[in-house]
Amino acid sequence: MTDNQQENEKLLSFKERILRDLEEANKQILQAEKEYDLPVQEISIPEKKEGETEGTLPELVSEESEVQETVEIPVEVERVEVPEVTEVPAIQEVAEENQEETPLPIEEPTREAESSSQPVAVSRKEKPVSSVSRKDRDQRVQKKKKQNTIAKRIVLTVLGILLVLIIATGIFAVTYVQSNLNAMDAKATEFVTVEIPAGSSNREIGTILEKKGLIKNGQFFNYYTKFKNYGNFQSGYFNLQKSMDLDTIIQKLQEQGTKTPEPPVLGKITIPEGYTIDQIAKVVSVDASSKSGAKTPYTQEEFLKVIQDDAFIEKMVAKYPKLLATLPSKESGVRYRLEGYLFPATYGYGKNSKMEDLVDQMLAAMDQNLSAYYDTMEAKNIDVNEALTLASLIEKEGATDKDRKDIASVFYNRLNQDMPLQSNIAILYAQGQLGKKTTLKEDATIDTNIDSPYNIYKNTGLMPGPVDSPGVSAIEAAVNPSKTDYLYFVANVETGEVYFAKTYEEHTKNVEEHVNSKLTESSSN
Repeated sequence: MTDNQQENEKLLSFKERILRDLEEANKQILQAEKEYDLPVQEISIPEKKEGETEGTLPELVSEESEVQETVEIPVEVERVEVPEVTEVPAIQEVAEENQEETPLPIEEPTREAESSSQPVAVSRKEKPVSSVSRKDRDQRVQKKKKQNTIAKRIVLTVLGILLVLIIATGIFAVTYVQSNLNAMDAKATEFVTVEIPAGSSNREIGTILEKKGLIKNGQFFNYYTKFKNYGNFQSGYFNLQKSMDLDTIIQKLQEQGTKTPEPPVLGKITIPEGYTIDQIAKVVSVDASSKSGAKTPYTQEEFLKVIQDDAFIEKMVAKYPKLLATLPSKESGVRYRLEGYLFPATYGYGKNSKMEDLVDQMLAAMDQNLSAYYDTMEAKNIDVNEALTLASLIEKEGATDKDRKDIASVFYNRLNQDMPLQSNIAILYAQGQLGKKTTLKEDATIDTNIDSPYNIYKNTGLMPGPVDSPGVSAIEAAVNPSKTDYLYFVANVETGEVYFAKTYEEHTKNVEEHVNSKLTESSSN
């Protein structure tokens, strides 16, 4: 407030200031009416007559009271927010205080008094406005609670729907995958011949299988094989069944296919390495591909009859001249002419396969595996019968490739010095015990005086023929032995360990340490 304004303020009488304040309050009420459309009556302010002097303080207070009574402020006002003001003392109290302190003229009020006295009439409508606002707030709170409840229900409903969709999708996915993994027809027995061209992709193989009715979806085959990282699919012809599940079909396609369509395989016969013909005769009746121990259409008697059939043997000699050129004769003293010539492997048989076909497969496999050694054998002046005879001993005497090559060197060194081979394996074969479990004691006390062409303790040189069917490792050792000075070896038949020696004294020490001492320990126990 400027100095002039302060001076003018002092010149105003108390009544004039009151009237001025009331006039300002009236203006505020009118302004509220315009803004909130409220029915507010104006405050009537009496005009000052000419010559009228300022009254005494009681008169002024009386007039002020009358003025206040003429002010009518509506009580029911909706949504009018008025700034909260501190209630000032009533005019009567102010007058009494002024009367006690000093008579008129009254000292000028401070700015705080002005501001506090201004909304005197407005303070009457504060309570009803506050009451209406509280009710409105309660309504808004209830409405908000209701909205929150509805929102929660909506969210829970949406989450429930999503959960149901996720579960349904999961069930569908599992069902879909399982249906594609299962066999197309679990009861099907017929074979379907499929040709897989060289260089076919997983997608192309899946399409071929789907067209043949072996799988439900070629695209699923493509994705499944990539997901499981299946590959190395072979080309050629394959005999598959609709009763095969997807994993079985994949396994079949990873095996080597045939160059031309062949009859489907109904079962398999497995011949382990080192088996004799008597042992092979017992397994030809067992289907190696069956987990339940199913039987093949072949019998032990039928097998033994075929391998001793001279007409059949002559037919095979003509078919495999390199393999059977030095085949032992009956007069040589061999038990079976084809002993050692049947390659140990797994063979399949079809619906129309005969026993002759099965033996033919075994001879063909031996001929194929020896084809890599024919030239070397010829260069070293070793015939097939000699190589297979040595290999049949090596197969049983040694367990590792290195031991087998060292054992082969011992045999060759003894043959070159015209020493008997002295292998217990040949004696066991002559006794009909080869292939049976032999203890260390039985091996140490073997009868080396039996009269047999297979007694290579008494006879120098090789036996008349092989004693079992050797595998590739033993054949490799017989054709390409190590170069050593060893003349002796002793093997622990229970542990498979082999101990070599250059002199008889060393050999005797090895026998005492690794065989006889073990026998003493076992007898004392």
